[in-house]
Amino acid sequence: MPFLRRAHDPELLALFEESGRNVQRATMILREVMTDYPEKADLARDLVICEHEGDRITHDIIHRLGSGRVRAPFGFADGYALATALDDVVDDAEQTGDMLGIYGVEAPMEQALQMCDVLVGSGEQVASALRGLRTGSDLGPALVEIHRLENEGDRLSREAVASLFASGIDPMVVIRWKDIFASLEASIDACERVAHVLEGIALRRRPGR
Repeated sequence: MPFLRRAHDPELLALFEESGRNVQRATMILREVMTDYPEKADLARDLVICEHEGDRITHDIIHRLGSGRVRAPFGFADGYALATALDDVVDDAEQTGDMLGIYGVEAPMEQALQMCDVLVGSGEQVASALRGLRTGSDLGPALVEIHRLENEGDRLSREAVASLFASGIDPMVVIRWKDIFASLEASIDACERVAHVLEGIALRRRPGR
């Protein structure tokens, strides 16, 4: 799925690549927080920094797209959808880290660690796809892997929620972890939305369309 065949605004594409790196950083920080929680609870502040950085990048992308003075490789609607999906990955990751503190989590559940691994893998592939968007390389392998990881995340989420109700644990613990699992899944799903937007853009750019 080769992407760009003509020169486009380098600053716009650099902003999307920067957003991809921010996604990757946020997912890795969340996994580190989750793995050693509560010992590394303070790292959740770095997630807030990522969330603020994501907001800035998204604003810059939308402003640049809306100026009408750049040669973008896609229309405003596609650019907006891509920028906001990237922002959602970071927002949901930051929310997950915040929930650990709000809910007073004492130790991570194994299923949450597994979902964090899936999210980190998805973040890596998102960053790779955004590099490919800038360089014009083939996005196909990264997008296929994002879809595979999303399916794995769905499976893990279902199993995680089922385990909460099968273990006879405190109902308040069930509520807390159900919310945390849902937030993790939302971040993984946002990675797949990035892939869907990129696939749609690529299809519309095929010769003869």
